Amino acid sequence: MNTLFNILPLLAPVLLVDIALAVAAVRHILQHPCYRFGNRAMWLVIVVVLLLFGPIVYFVFGKGENE
Repeated sequence: MNTLFNILPLLAPVLLVDIALAVAAVRHILQHPCYRFGNRAMWLVIVVVLLLFGPIVYFVFGKGENE
């Protein structure tokens, strides 16, 4: 338990950035109709389920180029 309190200051910024990326990815998915691979439902599941890496995967592979 003491170890958790020691690393909490290091984890807090990572969690905040991760949540911000997830919110940005979900907003983008809901607002734009075209994707490089897959469809809207697939990308929403990837972003929400794989919270740590899902938004990064979406912005690298899923976001369409004409936006």
